[in-house]
Amino acid sequence: MVELLKINPAETGGQELPRNVEAEAALLGAIMIDNRIAEDVQLKLKAEHFFEPLHGRIYESIMRLLDRDMVANPVTLKPMLEQDAALKELGGAAYLAQLTGNGAALIGARDFATQIYDLALLRQLVSVGRDLVESALDTSEDVNPREQIEMAEIALYKVSEGEGETGSVKSFSAATTMAVQIAERALNSGGHVSGITTGINSLNAKIGGLHNSDLMILAGRPGMGKTSLATNIAYNAASRWLRDEAEGIPREKNMGAKTAFFSLEMSADQLATRVLAEQSGISGEALRMGKISRTDFQNLSRAARELQELPLFIDDTPGLTIAALRTRARRLKRRHDIGFIVVDYLQLLQGSGRGNDNRVNEISEISRGLKTLAKELHVPVLALSQLSRAVEQREDKRPQLSDLRESGSIEQDADMVWFVFREDYYEAAKEPKPEDEAAYAVWKENMERIYGLAEVIVAKQRHGSTGRIRMKFDAKITRFSDLADDGYADLSYE
Repeated sequence: MVELLKINPAETGGQELPRNVEAEAALLGAIMIDNRIAEDVQLKLKAEHFFEPLHGRIYESIMRLLDRDMVANPVTLKPMLEQDAALKELGGAAYLAQLTGNGAALIGARDFATQIYDLALLRQLVSVGRDLVESALDTSEDVNPREQIEMAEIALYKVSEGEGETGSVKSFSAATTMAVQIAERALNSGGHVSGITTGINSLNAKIGGLHNSDLMILAGRPGMGKTSLATNIAYNAASRWLRDEAEGIPREKNMGAKTAFFSLEMSADQLATRVLAEQSGISGEALRMGKISRTDFQNLSRAARELQELPLFIDDTPGLTIAALRTRARRLKRRHDIGFIVVDYLQLLQGSGRGNDNRVNEISEISRGLKTLAKELHVPVLALSQLSRAVEQREDKRPQLSDLRESGSIEQDADMVWFVFREDYYEAAKEPKPEDEAAYAVWKENMERIYGLAEVIVAKQRHGSTGRIRMKFDAKITRFSDLADDGYADLSYE
């Protein structure tokens, strides 16, 4: 029988913290007897999950040896741990040999690992609870209960994800490894996409896809089609995830993502109608009015069947606060592992509700909250935004960064800012009377040249250059798509 460590019990409220030191010792012994067990446990179990610090150091040393394709046993571990003071007190290498003395531990090794992990989560939960009680007892004037609730939710989310206190610090080695993996993903995709695909090749080529932890702002005046473009991208990301999953492509190489769409303006059935219209080729107006043929209905039924498995989750709760949206997003991440979030639209969100805040401060809080959410969940967030009426006063209606409403904070927090612009929308309003034949002929010729064309203007991009991307827009089914011959997709933005 292994001589177990003598540990001074850490107490909270007179009770010991959850732990099972015997299970830790048995698991370490089992791994040293059969190194293959490590393959099952190392993805989830980390050194910090062990209650006894020495056991954590032994586990870490075992993993280092296995990473070098070496055998991990008491003999090979001895040089790595012989200077460890805690191990010396227990007899040094003899303690490592004692750990391997119980061969019966091999049978329950995986169960031991699960219990060690679960107990570590419980200890983190105790810590979160203690901090929560201490902060809740603070009644000074500068304390904001809503902020405390938000911080508690963040802490609980980290516990549920197994991150605890150590999830935010990465060595430069780990960061560079992630950067190389992103570059490899772009190379394997054909040289364009290092993130989640938008489903629009010209847009992918410009921005490299949707990157984790990025906040992207998609803005436009009413009627430009910003909701349509966001819906197109959300559908494309979700359908690509489904396709790659069906083809057996590993999760880390999947170019799509399960998508959460927070629609504060439109209801879930209105959004679903848009997606159905796009996929069936039937106009949304015809669907609402019932003006469809039997053939159209068959196409609609086919599209509906294909969309049933689509991992696109729509939340149409009106009047959400930024705190409530973040809570719902964490829940979707935990339950469905979403990898992309769309918010339509930013100005319909509410802040924390402090009475002395003006709208600019509230928008600043919302944009910061969305950026924090993107980093916390490690997913791209696409938020739609309104533009000020200043656009309408200019001869050239193309939007600029200064046209963003309450633009200072939005522009600062965003990693990318896109504008949607359709010249035919404004040109249609200039239609002269048919009696003026010369003017009407010029107008008609101009409309034929620009009808159905749209621009996405990348006005800000931390990862690359700005520029304009020309696309085709089918207003009947609200679909954006690539142009067959894009002559100026890479025009610079000024």
